[in-house]
Amino acid sequence: MQDNKSIVRNLFDRFSRRDWDGALSLLSDDVSWRLPGKPERFPSAGIYDKPRLKRLFQRMDERLETCLVMRVVDVIADGDRLAVEVESSGDLKNGRAYRQQYHFKICLRDGKITTVREYLDTQHSVDIWFAP
Repeated sequence: MQDNKSIVRNLFDRFSRRDWDGALSLLSDDVSWRLPGKPERFPSAGIYDKPRLKRLFQRMDERLETCLVMRVVDVIADGDRLAVEVESSGDLKNGRAYRQQYHFKICLRDGKITTVREYLDTQHSVDIWFAP
């Protein structure tokens, strides 16, 4: 069985390869993934379950020209709770370059990711993904 740090690194590796189904397979069926912000200002804000995450990943993939490469900078683990620093880089079909920095609080249970609290620059996301 993989240790928790490996599971989390595997998640972001699968993102980087556009392996959305593989990424979803690392999540528990009752996963809760939260994107910060106010939905009226950041349309992606909210709590996601597994089916809603799959739709989000598909919408992202449709808009990406290149893979969204997600590089894990650092991981700190305390049992089943992890703090993860990540940087991403990807180009959208609209010509915009998405360069994001994240912090994730991730919890696992029985080798599956159960909770993700994602922190990122929401204004940059709006400017790149949603601005006309």
